[in-house]
Amino acid sequence: MIKRDSNILLNAPSKDKWERVGAHRRAGAVVPLFCVHSKRSVGIGDFDDLKLVIDWCDKSGLSILQLMPMNEVGSTYCPYDALSSFALEPAYISLEALSAVAKNRSMPKISSLRKRFPCGEGHVDYGIKDAKKGLLTEIFLGADNSDSKELKKFEQDNSYWLDDFALFKAIKEANNGRPWYEWEEGYRNRDSVMLEDFRREHGKEVEFQRWLQWLAYSQFKSASAHAESKGIKLCGDLPILISRDSADAWTHPEFFNLDFAAGAPPDMYCAKGQRWGMPTYDWDRIRDDDYKYISDKLKFAEEFYDMLRIDHVAGLFRIWSIPYDEPLENEGLNGVFDPSEEKRWKGHGFQILSKMLESTSMLLIAEDLGIIPKVCPDTMRELGIPGNDVQRWAKDWKGRRDFLKPEEYRLISAAMLSTHDTTNWPAWWENEAGTVDEELFIRKCRDRGIDYDLVKKGLFDKELSRHGRLRWLTLIQSSAILINILGKKKEEVSDFIEIYEDTYNEKEKLWRHLKIKGPMREKSDAGIVAEALKITHDSRSIFCIESLLDHLFFANILKGDPYRYRINRPGTVSKKNWSLTIPISLEELSEHKICDDIRDMIKASGRLLK
Repeated sequence: MIKRDSNILLNAPSKDKWERVGAHRRAGAVVPLFCVHSKRSVGIGDFDDLKLVIDWCDKSGLSILQLMPMNEVGSTYCPYDALSSFALEPAYISLEALSAVAKNRSMPKISSLRKRFPCGEGHVDYGIKDAKKGLLTEIFLGADNSDSKELKKFEQDNSYWLDDFALFKAIKEANNGRPWYEWEEGYRNRDSVMLEDFRREHGKEVEFQRWLQWLAYSQFKSASAHAESKGIKLCGDLPILISRDSADAWTHPEFFNLDFAAGAPPDMYCAKGQRWGMPTYDWDRIRDDDYKYISDKLKFAEEFYDMLRIDHVAGLFRIWSIPYDEPLENEGLNGVFDPSEEKRWKGHGFQILSKMLESTSMLLIAEDLGIIPKVCPDTMRELGIPGNDVQRWAKDWKGRRDFLKPEEYRLISAAMLSTHDTTNWPAWWENEAGTVDEELFIRKCRDRGIDYDLVKKGLFDKELSRHGRLRWLTLIQSSAILINILGKKKEEVSDFIEIYEDTYNEKEKLWRHLKIKGPMREKSDAGIVAEALKITHDSRSIFCIESLLDHLFFANILKGDPYRYRINRPGTVSKKNWSLTIPISLEELSEHKICDDIRDMIKASGRLLK
């Protein structure tokens, strides 16, 4: 990076973080731990497998490994709707990495579990979580940890969250997993006498939860140390929200607006918006406590990470808040922004982000995607916090309405092809590029009194419209043709025109940027993905952090319809969300020619550090 660009970062309020990480052009990968597996895995990727991921990054020239939230998940297995902002997911505990005594005694049962829960067969069977817990319970009850100095130190150092979480989990399990707001009143409202009685009667269960977290913490710390030894920067992921049924909300209900559910307003990709379900924050109460709840989250994350992604950073400026009793079928249609006054958004977000910077040595990166107020990216730039430039949305929206050239990407950003909430790049290319969300178009037609079924035939290509996306017919070559088919005055359909101008010929426009010889190809292939990756790697962005899935398409490892390789479909609850697994072991991946191909691409883009 040229000196002038480095100075921009080293003179920002985040300068101490940049000095620690280094203001260098880097390349990285986002690897959800549940997606990967080794030959030693039992049902799901684990903390010991994380070391193999780090080795793969090292061999491939990747110097950033970004993980998804590692917090313990609830019944939907969504890491952004976790049971705690602190507690780690016990399913990630490696049975192979247990002490020699515990492992030797349990080998037959470990082997049995490995057969019952094979890895790499498309999706994780989360029954492995209870199965692992059952075996770990046996190991715990058969061990004497009373003299363990490491366990005692862990409990002392983490008492600020561990005590309440262990009690929360024990009571939850005694109540057959019911959410805390459905418990008996005394437990629900944290009656001190009832809680003390429970601790006395269920001491072993509470102690077991502490022990589980110690195991997870110890194994994660070991993986983090391995990353440091390899020069790989670990980047964590801080969910902006927490589950309504969480230890956080049970312990500090005053910090949450429990009568509301967070979400996102309607946009061109989600016609009804989104309703995530997690409660919004009462920031006044958190501020009155000097933001200790936030600084405590950062304190624990700092145990493992060099960098931290802030999920949905726009929500720190204003968040879409939906009444909790709003019918679920309305999704995010009937919400309001909180705070409601736009003039407050700048100060609100600036104060929170500034406090976060004061509270950590980690470099903060922020996900600033979707419909966001201008004060959000402006404030991030002012503070030296990188945002996300996702290729499919990195455009000159108001001018030429075309994709940005590599040199036009934001310097203080992480460039990428896709995210965990989007389709992978090949699926976007084949099914979404140059399209309109069908449900959004139907709703707009209905609001304007337009016969959707009639205009659909004149506007969209039936053969190329799929998965709820409508592809424009090539003959709709101007907004004038669109207006004529809609049968309305121009001023009545300005939003239709804007959608058209944003999406028509989108695929053809990107094809020109890819600079591939020959006519545009509808189907994706490894060669096209390679050229798409070249754009983000050659971009001005200081970081380029790509999804593992897009790397695997580049290597031609993933086969068949790319649409089925999806980590999450926002706004849906499904066993296929947060459970996707790749069809190749980490050992095989490290021996694949993808390592050399990625390294060559990174070297050519000037992002190779060693």
